[in-house]
Amino acid sequence: MIMKACVFHLQALTALHVGTGQGVGVVDLPIARSKATHLPIVPGSGIKAVMRDEFPMPEGYDGDFKKLQNTLFGPLSMEETSFAGSLMFSDANLLILPIRSFAGTVAYATCPFILKRYARDVGITLPIVSLKGVEAAVTSQTVLEVSDRKIALEDLDIGSSYIDDTDHWADAIAEMLYPESVDNCESWRSAFTERFVILPDNIFSFLVDTATEIRTRIRIDRKTRMVQKGALWSEENLPAESVLWGVLGVNKAFDKSGETAESLASYLPTTELHIQLGGKYTVGRGLCRLLINHKE
Repeated sequence: MIMKACVFHLQALTALHVGTGQGVGVVDLPIARSKATHLPIVPGSGIKAVMRDEFPMPEGYDGDFKKLQNTLFGPLSMEETSFAGSLMFSDANLLILPIRSFAGTVAYATCPFILKRYARDVGITLPIVSLKGVEAAVTSQTVLEVSDRKIALEDLDIGSSYIDDTDHWADAIAEMLYPESVDNCESWRSAFTERFVILPDNIFSFLVDTATEIRTRIRIDRKTRMVQKGALWSEENLPAESVLWGVLGVNKAFDKSGETAESLASYLPTTELHIQLGGKYTVGRGLCRLLINHKE
């Protein structure tokens, strides 16, 4: 086998700021977004860099760990023998956006366009839910309805209906996010499926633009105890509980070790990792759960 593919999921435990460095609109520091869809992303280069630092020693591994890191991620210095790393990270794409809900506190929202791309990458064969007009699809256990057949997200009142496949999608994603290795996984899965909602593409696109978290930051002058001149800026964040997914490719070793893609994939962690992604880590941004879901 030449290459092995895995899917990884990122769940933000705190607000996540992976930015572009500067903005041209009202937000000084916007988050990174796909050019074509304008959906938030986390670039694969950032995930790879963090993974190298946080990569755990494989259980039972008795070889040279630094050499294994170089095999997987490539050498750090050009002074070393140059070769490509065996791991290839795609950008992480938005799967679930948490939305403020009048009932149930928060809704875990997605849309058919995203689910179609997600099904392709993960290998899920579930039908894509077909929505009528501006109606949203909720699960049979939903806690989001404020009245019969209606939900209220942010400032929007949206009609809701139960469709069988919504339950199946909620269960499939919940099992990916909370596998058996996670403590209290059944409780976490239940909380997710109760709040899962599939929105029409146009409504979801609107909320992705308007329902992200904007925080205003200042710097105080020590002498005057007032805001320093020019030290007022705004930052955009993906809210806590956002979920993204991406594809992790494992190729054969490009160094002299001769390891196959299968053997290198066996070194990938099988339990969740806690990592920090993006900027503003000193003020608590970017703490995430990373789960690598190994395909059979």
